[in-house]
Amino acid sequence: MEQSIVRNKFKELYGTEGALFFSPGRVNLIGEHTDYNGGCVLPGAIDKGMLAEIKPNGTDKVRAFSIDLNDSAEFGLNEEDAPSASWARYIFGVCREMIKRGAKLEGFDTVFSGDVPLGAGLSSSAALESTYAFGLNELYNCGFDKKELVLIGQKTEHNYCGVNCGIMDQFASIFGKEGHLIRLDCSTMNYEYVPFNPQGYKVVLIDSVTKHELVDSPYNKRRQSCENAAAAIAKNHPEVKLLGDADLKMLEEVKDLISAEDYMRATYAIEENARLENTCDALAKGDYATVGANVYATHKGMSELYEVSTIELDYLNEIAKECGVTGSRIMGGGFGGCTINIVPEDKYDQFIKTANEKFTAKFGVSPKVYPVKISDGARRLA
Repeated sequence: MEQSIVRNKFKELYGTEGALFFSPGRVNLIGEHTDYNGGCVLPGAIDKGMLAEIKPNGTDKVRAFSIDLNDSAEFGLNEEDAPSASWARYIFGVCREMIKRGAKLEGFDTVFSGDVPLGAGLSSSAALESTYAFGLNELYNCGFDKKELVLIGQKTEHNYCGVNCGIMDQFASIFGKEGHLIRLDCSTMNYEYVPFNPQGYKVVLIDSVTKHELVDSPYNKRRQSCENAAAAIAKNHPEVKLLGDADLKMLEEVKDLISAEDYMRATYAIEENARLENTCDALAKGDYATVGANVYATHKGMSELYEVSTIELDYLNEIAKECGVTGSRIMGGGFGGCTINIVPEDKYDQFIKTANEKFTAKFGVSPKVYPVKISDGARRLA
């Protein structure tokens, strides 16, 4: 991202220079719908994110400008000062969550811009929250550790933006490390870095540019199915609190006691937890063939057992197989968005060309292509 664009706008608006901070978006290689089932996720920070210049202005007001939206906002730091613009509420929310935790913040001037594609499932909002949490923490010497910064971002979503999200997105944005994914237990915030150095491969997202309207709340229904299955298993195995504690043998014992739908959902969840652990072992050995096979298996499970895929995403997955892509799957909660693909370098150009041509011919819209590299988390740039 061009730092000069942010720098020039800041100088134009405020006649001075501030400090420059950056936080990345994220991908999740494997581990989808595992967080609320007591399993782990495997995200990584990417080389696209949000860049902000910030400088205290000696007043009790924040003056903010979004380059991408060409919009400005001014607001105070008390609860009743919440701005009306939804983008500004992210910055306001971060400030409020920090103040609630004892931070002594004052007014500041800021300009920000991002190259995380909006709506592609790469967590642009978490990148924005992390940039301000990290930057303000440093500028005002608040003393929050990284885990607290993650929670500040999460609570901003909950309390000021109306999104009841987990911690994966903010965690990856703050804790990201170049050449590594993060094996994260979302319920405990325990984590470890897993090496990710796919020599001879490229990681690319293909955006189906579709989001299907949902009649009911399929996320809640699937979560309820998993809880039903876990409760049935717990009657035989009291140690099982969530499906992350169970195995397929335990599930078979209660197959006749739960609905066919609950059984399907639970099968996916238990298998996905196992796939994630197997993938971490394979990554430690540099075995990307196994990693790729697991990624394909996740797509199959999400499409056939969890039923959160779309015809567009299934088609992109088929094209990937035809083109010799090592691993491909729907990334995110489902019903639209991107596939994540691990592609041998010598097959990359042909894959992108084929995916573009076939998808456009079938659906009348061109998919978007986002090559990504696994990169470092939130940091000060200048």
